[in-house]
Amino acid sequence: MPTGTPRDPDELALAAARAAAAVIPAADELEAGGVQPGGPEVTALFAGAVVAELGGPVGGVLGLLVADDLVSALASSPIGGLDLPAAVQPALDAAAAVLGTTVRAARQVDRDAVVPSVLAGTDAGFAVVPLVGDTIAAALLVSIPTLSAHAAGGPTPVPLPAVGGAAPVAAAAGSPAAPHPLTVPAPGSASTPGPRRGIEMLNEVDMEVTVELGRTRMTLRDLLALSPGNVLELDRAAGSPADLLVNGHLIARGEVVVIDEDFGLRVTEILETATAG
Repeated sequence: MPTGTPRDPDELALAAARAAAAVIPAADELEAGGVQPGGPEVTALFAGAVVAELGGPVGGVLGLLVADDLVSALASSPIGGLDLPAAVQPALDAAAAVLGTTVRAARQVDRDAVVPSVLAGTDAGFAVVPLVGDTIAAALLVSIPTLSAHAAGGPTPVPLPAVGGAAPVAAAAGSPAAPHPLTVPAPGSASTPGPRRGIEMLNEVDMEVTVELGRTRMTLRDLLALSPGNVLELDRAAGSPADLLVNGHLIARGEVVVIDEDFGLRVTEILETATAG
């Protein structure tokens, strides 16, 4: 376990949620709405769920519930359905950093599976912190034992002002938190600027962009026989435009250029399917 100044588990959970709120895709600016005791009924408020294992000797699991706005925006993206775990990975990374550790790759689970995943066999309960804008956009879940373990050996204290409006969770491992309906801070306590529309809420989501010169098919025998100096013939004539793919979806074509000894792509055509919607 890392050594350092012990921290209050409630403040640690709140700090982790604030870090996640700063980078999770949302229709408006989000704030952490206060630490609350969690129960299985919390999942009913949300449309998607993601979990990720924490690294380091302490371990544990972070859970993240997201509202329908984000799930729908990802599903209806004009470049095809986008991956929820990839979209919220930066939020989980930020929360884990506050806990003083790292987090492994997130994976999507059924809503009913997120609480058992976070509890990981313990009956000591879990904390839930809603991420609030105009509405509850998401919620961070972490078990009481995981919070207590990370708080006991956190690398640095996290100075935070007191946040009211919700009952604090039980901090000691083995002290179960009673199920509690998720509450929202009093009006005016969360920043609520005018919402952005549609795809704009995904503006900060990272995308994998690939430029493809061409493809070919080979037998396994030929693949295993490859050696330096072999030339592969692609299904693209010389001088033909290269394809620009985003998360595997073809959205544009262009000309390969050289910029300061690096390759680049000058876009010459945007496909209609990429701009639809």
